[in-house]
Amino acid sequence: MLPLETAVQLTPLSSYHGTLSIRVYHSLKDAILSLAYQPGQIMRKGDICEQLDISRGPVSEAVTRLAAEGLVNVIPQAGTFVTRFSMAEIREGAFLREAFEIAAVELVAKTITDDQVKLLQRNLRVQQALVDDLDVQGFYQFDREMHNLILSFTNYRRLATMAETSWLQVNRARQLILPNPHRVAETLAEHKAIVSALKARDPKAARQATKKHLSQLLLHLEAIEIDRPDLFDKK
Repeated sequence: MLPLETAVQLTPLSSYHGTLSIRVYHSLKDAILSLAYQPGQIMRKGDICEQLDISRGPVSEAVTRLAAEGLVNVIPQAGTFVTRFSMAEIREGAFLREAFEIAAVELVAKTITDDQVKLLQRNLRVQQALVDDLDVQGFYQFDREMHNLILSFTNYRRLATMAETSWLQVNRARQLILPNPHRVAETLAEHKAIVSALKARDPKAARQATKKHLSQLLLHLEAIEIDRPDLFDKK
């Protein structure tokens, strides 16, 4: 079982912008998405207030927002708990993200400029360096940047935000896979295939490479669900 009383080191509020409650929200959300807060772990408001040196008001506002996003459960007289993973939600999020990304790569393959190809290739070089350095979290950041770049190349301003919202629970669950060096290397190879297809202006190849890449995630998470049932909602 997971230790539910593990101390969590939150990112300082000075790292974020916005009102106090917004900065608290981002600090807590990052801790949840990075699995610093484990699924099922209690979030004690008193500890959060003490660590961030703030009153309870902004913490309560941040928790309300996190609950609306499905990242925490607030149970009266018990406390605030980080939600466990739900394979049903993960499958739905993966389905939606695949729909967004496949439509995007097919469009981008027809319209991509040489400068946009260079941006993707530069991103891949950084990914390779991070893999070589065994920097999993750094790789994860540039993985996300690559996908967002492709979405931005469609020139549909809301697409990246919509895709990110649908991907929220999947994004958190990905952290269970990324510590696996073999999977990180596989992911990089899949990224290279996507960029190669875009460089070739080949919509069919871009679609196939993206579909293969996104499908791998569910296969790995289904295996983890069997191996670590304590992380997942039993419903």
